[in-house]
Amino acid sequence: MLDSISKRILEEVADLHTVPEGAYNIRVNGKSDSRNTTANIDITSKTDVSGIDIRIKDGTKKESVHIPVVLSQSGLKEVVYNDFYIGENCDVTIVAGCGIDNCGNQDSQHDGVHRFFIGRNSHIKYVEKHYGQGDGDGKRILNPVTELTLEEGASAELEMVQIKGVDSTDRKTYAKLGAGARLVVRERLMTHGDQYAVSYYEVSLDGEGSSADVVSRSVARDKSFQKFDSKIIGNTVCNGHTECDAIIMDDARILAVPGLEANSLEAALIHEAAIGKIAGEQLMKLMTLGLTEAEAEERIINGFLK
Repeated sequence: MLDSISKRILEEVADLHTVPEGAYNIRVNGKSDSRNTTANIDITSKTDVSGIDIRIKDGTKKESVHIPVVLSQSGLKEVVYNDFYIGENCDVTIVAGCGIDNCGNQDSQHDGVHRFFIGRNSHIKYVEKHYGQGDGDGKRILNPVTELTLEEGASAELEMVQIKGVDSTDRKTYAKLGAGARLVVRERLMTHGDQYAVSYYEVSLDGEGSSADVVSRSVARDKSFQKFDSKIIGNTVCNGHTECDAIIMDDARILAVPGLEANSLEAALIHEAAIGKIAGEQLMKLMTLGLTEAEAEERIINGFLK
């Protein structure tokens, strides 16, 4: 049974107010709390390491899988391996994410390794949200690794979100795309206090006609540090774009490292990066409408991260 803290975290990381429809596996404090499978989506526990295998049958459409993780025990550290095998001609939504409530003095940490094998002409939307809360001195640490292999004509849409409460994160994402495959990444990130966040993306466009669009929007406040490191490798006729757009505030630091590697005359690759403070005219415009400076800043930030 989920307690009130777990329910609150599930709302934050998976938008769950009740038990989800379809397939799901809810993990709480290192153990599977509840699970459901469907006729088209099977979930089984791994026998050699901690984690699960999710197998989705050919032709599965308009179904979802929820696999959120909750940590509410201070000092708990775990590494979990989840593998997704998506058949051909599928269209599914996968909602992951992890929330940590740490009210103790020991660090709590969840490292999740997710591997996706996406069959021909299949599409997935993958939503990964990270959230932290708790008034203890122990840190809330999340280090996700995402690996994707997209076969011919496959596509993946990734929504990577971290807005509040995570003290340290080192996110790594790797993707290999076959012919005509497409990857879209939308990262939204905010750090504050002394928080530390690194995002690394490496995308190999191996198949003819493949494409990738990797975009990060972030806000760094107080004394926090962010690093966005994105590398797109074009090995054939392909299109790649990576972009970092960041707002810096207070005494924060941001490092953007957009990278391109063209190994073919026909690879068309673009990178963009912009880091700056909130424009004074934006603040003034909102303040003339009756908002305080702090309220105006929050309004701008919320709009920027949508």
